[in-house]
Amino acid sequence: MPFAVDRSVPGLIVKFGNYPLHHGGVGAIRSLGRLGVPMYAITEDRYTPAAASRYLHRAFPWRTTGAEEPARLVDGLLRIARRLGRPTVLIPTDEEAAVLIGEHQEPLAGAGYLFPRVDPELPRRLASKQGLHELCVEHGIASPAATFPAGYPDIEEFAEKARFPVVAKNREAFTRRSRPAVNGTTRIATPERLRELAQGWGERPGVILQEYLPREDAEDWIVHAYFDQDSTPRAMFTGVKVRSWPPHAGMTAHAYVVDNPELADIAARFIKQIGFTGIIDLDLRFDRRDGQYKLLDFNPRMGAQFRLFENEAGVDVVRAMHLQLTGRSVPEGEQRAGHRYVVENIDLPALLAYRRSGYTTPHAPHRASGTELAWWAADDPRPFFTMLARLVRPGTRHLYQLWRANRRGGTAGAPA
Repeated sequence: MPFAVDRSVPGLIVKFGNYPLHHGGVGAIRSLGRLGVPMYAITEDRYTPAAASRYLHRAFPWRTTGAEEPARLVDGLLRIARRLGRPTVLIPTDEEAAVLIGEHQEPLAGAGYLFPRVDPELPRRLASKQGLHELCVEHGIASPAATFPAGYPDIEEFAEKARFPVVAKNREAFTRRSRPAVNGTTRIATPERLRELAQGWGERPGVILQEYLPREDAEDWIVHAYFDQDSTPRAMFTGVKVRSWPPHAGMTAHAYVVDNPELADIAARFIKQIGFTGIIDLDLRFDRRDGQYKLLDFNPRMGAQFRLFENEAGVDVVRAMHLQLTGRSVPEGEQRAGHRYVVENIDLPALLAYRRSGYTTPHAPHRASGTELAWWAADDPRPFFTMLARLVRPGTRHLYQLWRANRRGGTAGAPA
């Protein structure tokens, strides 16, 4: 590597909720661990893929749901800080963690944690579908047309005028309610189906009803980047999503690095306007009907597929953050165009589903210049086998069953 990291400053993977098969956390552990940075992680138990990594110095088993009171979660992080006993870079892997860190910066910084300092209200606003839509409108960033019904009368009025199909999403990217309004991104084909679903949303439906962007007229793009305290990009990457799981709506299953200066410029200008600092993971859909990139999701943290992206100097967004927060320079370099990323346990069912739909991604290269696997690594094989063991153990729902459950709620129509 043409750069040296500060090995005296460890990293801590921060995650809240029960999702042990998370390849993004494993990728972050490997990314910094291979450079000699001591890595720690909050895990559901001692037998998760992350806990099995040879690059993890220690796991902190802590079962959470994401519905805990913030004070309780902050207290838990402060206890871990006392056990670590030295400055540590926080690496959130979900919105709950990113928002918690943003809203409790003073006590966490006082405990020795290192993280990008940001407007405390901004991560929650960006993670919210309504907050993000309002910011897009305010700053002239294209996004799907959307409405936010305050009650059933608004839904009835929308059903009379809207062009179907439409997409329904939970208004907040994460919810502390016991019953979310919809199961992820849900495509609703008819007004009758909308009225039927709305009967279970209560007096104050926490949903966004959004324009459906037909996949036959669109392409799914990804932006990952790290921005410093001046909202200047220190590492910027663009790519195209080939397959996701659930199909056309979920997490990335297969993607390629594709140079897109126009998209990078859109992201950089938006971040500068809102003053964000830190790692971003953006999902955008290019609408061929009007030639616009429409911002669908803004994750104010590391994305699970971040290891798709690395520049010629060997810098990814997690490494860029650690370097910058520890006072090191972040080497520049071109991204690895044509490189691909495959999530083994979800790409096969995604491939079968996409073949049935006939969907293709025109900008995907015909041949990859290299491949990064989410789970398998020759120098760190145990997370892969731990993933397989947890995937097939009794009580684990098969991926096809998960897809069927998603389809019963409505066919997804845009990336979540």
